[in-house]
Amino acid sequence: MAQPAGNSGWLRGKVKAVMSGDTLVIMGFTKAEIPPEKTIVLAHLSAPRLARRGGQDDPFAWESREFLRKLCIGKDVVFRTEYTIPNFSREFCSVFIGTSNVGNEVVTHGWAKVKEGKGEVTPEHTELLRLEEQARQQGVGLWDRSPGAVEAAIRNLPPSAVGDPSNLDAMGLLASHKGKPMEAIVEQVRDGSSLRVYLLPEFQFVQVFVAGIQAPSMGRRTTQEPTIPIEVPSEETNGENNNSESRGPLTSAQRISASSGFNEVSPDPYGREAKHFTEIRVLNRDVRIVLEGVDKFSNLIGSVYYSDGESAKDLAMELIENGYAKYVEWSASMMEDEARRKLKAAELLAKKTKLRLWTNYVPPATNSKAISDNFTGKVVEVVSGDCIVVADDSLPFGSPAAERRVNLSSIRCPKLGNPRREEKPAPYAREAREFLRTRLMGRQVQVSMEYSRKVPVADGSAAPAGPADSRVMGFGSVFLLTPGKETEDVSSATPTPTPPAATTPAATQQPGVNVAELIIARGFGTVIRHRDFEERSNYYENLLAAETRATSGKKGIHSAKDPPVMHVTDLLTASAKKAKDFLPFLQRNRRMTAVVEYVLSGHRFKLFVPKETCSIAFSFSGVRCPGRDEPYSNEAIALMRRKIMQRDVEIEVETVDRTGTFLGSLWESKTNVTIHLLEAGLARLQTFGADRIPDAHLLAQAEQSAKNKKLKIWENYVEGEEVTNGATQDKKQKEEIKVVVTEVLSGGQFYVQAVSDSKVASIQQQLASLNLKEAPVLGAFNPKKGDIVLAQFSADNSWNRAMVVSGPRGVVQSTKDKFEVFYIDYGNQEVVTYNQLRPLDASVSSAPGVAQLCQLAYLKVPTLEDDYGQEAAMHLSESTLSGPKEFRAIIEERDTSGGKVKGQGTGTVLLVTLIDPESDISINASMLNGGLARLEKRRRWEPKERQVALDELEKYQTEARTKRLGMWEYGDIESDDDENPLPGAKKAAAGKR
Repeated sequence: MAQPAGNSGWLRGKVKAVMSGDTLVIMGFTKAEIPPEKTIVLAHLSAPRLARRGGQDDPFAWESREFLRKLCIGKDVVFRTEYTIPNFSREFCSVFIGTSNVGNEVVTHGWAKVKEGKGEVTPEHTELLRLEEQARQQGVGLWDRSPGAVEAAIRNLPPSAVGDPSNLDAMGLLASHKGKPMEAIVEQVRDGSSLRVYLLPEFQFVQVFVAGIQAPSMGRRTTQEPTIPIEVPSEETNGENNNSESRGPLTSAQRISASSGFNEVSPDPYGREAKHFTEIRVLNRDVRIVLEGVDKFSNLIGSVYYSDGESAKDLAMELIENGYAKYVEWSASMMEDEARRKLKAAELLAKKTKLRLWTNYVPPATNSKAISDNFTGKVVEVVSGDCIVVADDSLPFGSPAAERRVNLSSIRCPKLGNPRREEKPAPYAREAREFLRTRLMGRQVQVSMEYSRKVPVADGSAAPAGPADSRVMGFGSVFLLTPGKETEDVSSATPTPTPPAATTPAATQQPGVNVAELIIARGFGTVIRHRDFEERSNYYENLLAAETRATSGKKGIHSAKDPPVMHVTDLLTASAKKAKDFLPFLQRNRRMTAVVEYVLSGHRFKLFVPKETCSIAFSFSGVRCPGRDEPYSNEAIALMRRKIMQRDVEIEVETVDRTGTFLGSLWESKTNVTIHLLEAGLARLQTFGADRIPDAHLLAQAEQSAKNKKLKIWENYVEGEEVTNGATQDKKQKEEIKVVVTEVLSGGQFYVQAVSDSKVASIQQQLASLNLKEAPVLGAFNPKKGDIVLAQFSADNSWNRAMVVSGPRGVVQSTKDKFEVFYIDYGNQEVVTYNQLRPLDASVSSAPGVAQLCQLAYLKVPTLEDDYGQEAAMHLSESTLSGPKEFRAIIEERDTSGGKVKGQGTGTVLLVTLIDPESDISINASMLNGGLARLEKRRRWEPKERQVALDELEKYQTEARTKRLGMWEYGDIESDDDENPLPGAKKAAAGKR
């Protein structure tokens, strides 16, 4: 109960409720969630009684209760029991607020009568009688004898709507007060989210359910008689089972039934606590109720606001934030979007902190993972309305590795479809991409990566079984750092940044204009309704607000109008004849505007011509770049992506070739684009028809400049040695890279890392920055076949990226369970225990492995199961792994039969000539010279460069055969037409066993 104030019998407490003009409910000061409470009556006083069910107030009863309510509610008091009455449960007390005697105040203002004393008259009683006589003489309160005062002091109560909805026109009340605050006094709290109130000034007694939430049930008591679910306000305690008073006296049988445990339904967990939480805030308090709706039973649904000092508090928000209620969609749907979002966000935070109702809450499984990766760069491509490609400033601009795909967080735009599958763009898909293209291309942006998500490769498929069936997508917020064309859109977007919701990381302000917000505000997309605990944009609230504005403004996809229709003829998928039919239309205007949609190669592009509403394949006339897989092909593509990708350009069409590709010239910002290629040494002029090319003299100057500087394709150029009549084809220049051998699989196959590959250093830096924790708890981390994880290499205890090759079936049972892993950056493989594995962040695991599988070109090397296979593997290991040595690898051919997925023995295999720079002798020749390999069988029609290479290597093989070294020990070996198998493939042994 309340705490004693000293040793004089005085107790301290707080007034929780005021039942009538002389009765209070006081609760004690304890740390318990529901403190003890006591109902007391002011000593020596008797106030007028308030109306019971269907009855009438005593005169001045309401004014008397109101005086005491406003004087005491929520106040700290000190009280002492003065006397008790036999067979009456309540105590009669003196109550003080500070130094003010509450009983004296009530009597002074004339709101209670002083009872006649029985027995010894105390000084306190004498003082009350004096004050009563004074109030009587002044004619205040009950003693007002002015004409009509007594009649006016009796409330005209309308029939109660609690338990009888017919006594209230709920829909009419909603229509007249929708969105307008109504004054009310809370008379009873049934449970945390259900109140019974007097609506002022008519005193209509109604039940109001708090909108958007539901608190735990308080249970109920059932008896044999029909339950009357009505409680009327009275001077009695606001208890949990007061409704029994409204039923009349119980029979003996009903008392037995009520006391038995079979008919009692106990409160839900935290039901009592939620009710108490609401009571101490609103019971017998002035509140404001904003009606949100009416359910099918004519129950009022509303938001309840109460005063807390100088500010107003939302009862629903307070209950949700403190874990005393759950968000419910059925009533939340009646509220405004902003209020719904705040309630939902508050519930999510309560779930995350496992507060009260959510103590045992288990988050649902999600395929998204939070990431944090900020960078700046230039936009080089707009893939769709919700996906762009940004070139990271921290890497060399123009390098393919610098280009990072960013999906805009928490939004979804209409899909563009795939023309090759005859999928048409969804309404507003083109408009969304064009909107971003005109505002972002070539602009500097800041990117804040927020989460990644593993998604199925095929739309609509089930949950992916492994990495082969899924891909990891990165999502982030993109901000324009400098004002530009988008300033016209800012008026429809949020003018000043607002802090993110409680569920997102705190941020003071946005670094610039949020691109996703622009898209949503224009009506070109929708905001994703994330499930609980799914990662989302740090600026999710701003996106929802922008969507609300777009919806109310009926913009874009929210418009009732038919979407704009554009019929685009795609001549890339059409026949060559149809392309030729379009030639006159593209030639009639000498120059026309186009948009570069895609860079197919350094000199060939996909263009969209707005005037003719067609997409065409376009190629430079008289200029050619290196073809696919030729040296400098990728550099030419990167340069064109940087210069003209998705830019507005001008074209002049000269003709169309037999494949349907249009030939001509292209200008960007009034500059012939081929000049950039020729100056960089990434293209050459063709000799025929050069005189017909516009700006021919400028192109010739650009090419000559690259020749003089020996750039790229002209690095071996010698003046006067070039054949200019086109009769002899230029010798194809082979690609050469510097590598370090990281793993030898057999005498002919091995893994390398490219020395110049920037990804190697980047990945090593990322791994070094990881904060490795203790081994994960069993069951929290279950690696499956194909997963990319961190594994501890047994040789040096270093942590490296690895792919799980095999493991135990089902969940991990022991920390000693064994997993076979393949180190994707080095090419080696081993068996490790569960303790040596850690989960890996998607931002690190999504990058492909840097270990490249290679094979010695032109050779047939025995497998490990064949004679001399072990010797061949040993020789290759000693030659390449004896120390940190760089080799020159000349790529002779690429074998793509292994598929796209890189794993041990899979992916593209490079057939190389591996040259030791110290001796300038190839490992290929060394293997032949030691009799550890033999040449491949010559084909009937052999390219000249292959013939030259085989002729050069054959002398090494002849020497080994003559000296009977290695596999030639017992003479010639029978010919074998089989190709060199990939690791793991079985093959018959060659030579003598």
